[in-house]
Parts: sequence; structure tokens; C-alpha cells
Amino acid sequence: MTATPDLGTPRLASPDLLRSAFRRHAAGVAVITANSGAGPVGFTATSLTSASAEPPLVSFGIDTASSSWPAVSEAGHVGVHILGEHQQELAATFARSGADRFAAPTVWREGPNGVPVLDDVLAWLVCQVVARVPAGKHRMVLAEVVLGDSAGPGRPLLYHQGQFNQLRD
Repeated sequence: MTATPDLGTPRLASPDLLRSAFRRHAAGVAVITANSGAGPVGFTATSLTSASAEPPLVSFGIDTASSSWPAVSEAGHVGVHILGEHQQELAATFARSGADRFAAPTVWREGPNGVPVLDDVLAWLVCQVVARVPAGKHRMVLAEVVLGDSAGPGRPLLYHQGQFNQLRD
């Protein structure tokens, strides 16, 4: 039996309604990286989606006011890193405005096509950007997976109710 929604007090669509609804949606946590030419940039994303298996495509959203947007807007390739539950601090660092995201204790290396690749993640992908689609004050970036590694040990980090969480046993 399914629950009947209470339609007695609906709220009009608004940014607050969307935020409130999506606080209830548990999402995986990823870090997106790119090379700006002046050095690496990156940000935490909970909007990562598998868009297609054939060809292998992913998508993610980025605010055009983000400090990473200028690099992502020009990058031919980006790095996608799926974080493990042991990486809450890394996720917080890449979400923090003004943080030196690539300084210690962050461990990374330059990967293919100059893409910054983070160490110790559950999975990483290097992707070629194929489209940047306007979506309000954001852009949805569509990128084709070129190579990567999905063999990292551990369990995924989740974002729910405005905070990082772990799966429960």
C-alpha cells in the first residue's frame, strides 16, 4: 500500500521548496577537478549522475558563481572522484569557499590530459567535456568517460539533511 500525499497545504515551487525536498534525498559525494592553467581547481558535487552507459557519459551541475567555474567552463577534460565514507574532511575542504583545496593533507597527482587526480578515492574517472548546458544560474556539464579506476576499497560517502553521512549496517 502506498502513502497518500497530503495535498491540503501544498507549497508553491520556490528555491526553498526545492532545497527542502532535496535535503531528504540522499546523494553520493564526488569531487570534480580540472586544470585551470594556473593550477588545479576542484569542488564538491552531489549532483553527479550516470547519464549513459553507451557511450559512457556522466553529468554534474556547477554554479557559474563558483570559483571553479572559469576553469570548468574552458576545460577539455575534468576529473570525477567518488568519495568514500573515510573522506568527510576532503569533501568539506572541497566544499569550503576560499580553501586551499590541493594543499596537504590532500594527496593528488597530475593525471592524463593534465587533470588533477585525487588519491585514495572509491573511483576516479577522467572525462572529456562534451557539453555545458545552461540551467538557471548553473551549468549542467556532460562529459564522456575516457579512462579511470573503480577499484578503491571502502563504502560511499553520502550527503543527506545538509551533512555528510555514512551507510548504516
